[in-house]
Amino acid sequence: MPSTTFHVDAVLFDMDGTLVDSAAGVAGAWHVFREKYPHIDVQDILSVSHGVRTVENLRKYCGIEDAEELEREAQRFETAIVESSRLNGRKGIVKLPGVMEAMKEVEPGRHLPGACWAICTSATRVYATAAMTSAEIAIPDVFVTSEDVAKGKPAPDPYLLGAQRCGVQPECCVVFEDAPTGIKSGKAAGCKTIGFLTTHTRAQMEGVKPDFLVPDLSSVTLRRTNNGIDVTVQTDR
Repeated sequence: MPSTTFHVDAVLFDMDGTLVDSAAGVAGAWHVFREKYPHIDVQDILSVSHGVRTVENLRKYCGIEDAEELEREAQRFETAIVESSRLNGRKGIVKLPGVMEAMKEVEPGRHLPGACWAICTSATRVYATAAMTSAEIAIPDVFVTSEDVAKGKPAPDPYLLGAQRCGVQPECCVVFEDAPTGIKSGKAAGCKTIGFLTTHTRAQMEGVKPDFLVPDLSSVTLRRTNNGIDVTVQTDR
């Protein structure tokens, strides 16, 4: 299988669908919200909403415009993700393939100053912290959540801020993403992008043209160096 190796100053991870699998909880949360918003089509929402900030999804699909109500409902939704993830025999929020091996290599580089990796997620800080804790993944010092940016993905703001807080230039970073909106965000920030096929179809991901497209993090090897991270991508084509 062919491979490509390149060096970056920092790696910037999305969370849901990239590091953790929370799909069961997200589906459960939308079913909870259908009780209050009976007009929503859960399956339709699940097919297109991944990678977008909760407040934006709730505004679009539930019609919530009031800022304070949006904040309350976003918190209720993300609490429902955690609570729903283990109901009715669901597996909970868990690591995706390859994450354990990658974290063993980069975890010591999570502290500032000099952090070499970050998480840049569309989730709120409360939910993201709960999800990472549930999946037993260390939280890095550079932890960009929905509250930290005025514009979420596909705008470049989350990844620009992640690179800035790591003290590096975005063009010297690589973004790991499972959603088209996230790939667009990383590309707009000037980062190299690696797409995963964990939540979207190959056609959807190919449509936004990531630099690499692989099944998940198990197709990528990370090796810390004195000045960043070497990234090796195993490709099937």
